[in-house]
Amino acid sequence: QVQLVESGGGLVQAGGSLRLSCAASGLPFSIYAMGWFRQAPGKEREFVAAISWSGARTYYASAVKGRFTISRDNAKKTVYLQMNSPKPEDTAVYYCASIDTAREGSMSYTEYDYWGQGTQVTVSS
Repeated sequence: QVQLVESGGGLVQAGGSLRLSCAASGLPFSIYAMGWFRQAPGKEREFVAAISWSGARTYYASAVKGRFTISRDNAKKTVYLQMNSPKPEDTAVYYCASIDTAREGSMSYTEYDYWGQGTQVTVSS
């Protein structure tokens, strides 16, 4: 059974930092590309960042580029999202998801196979 479990969410002040983690089990993690998405109340789920199976290639939404960093540790079967200088508009539930390596970097949530349950991030001004 595939499980993706996010952690690290919470309340953070604008301009601070937060690191989200996503621990995977039940799938050959090291051959899957991964992504982070977010969904704010009343809005569609949107792409945040993605990373190739090896970690050599990363992709970012323009809204977070330069502030957020995606990384992974295949030995720990974990993908991370380092959020620096978050803004109130970054407030959302953040989800990690896996995708076939051939489609790495996809910004379409419909192409991702497995999803975590999400972790709430609230950025106060």
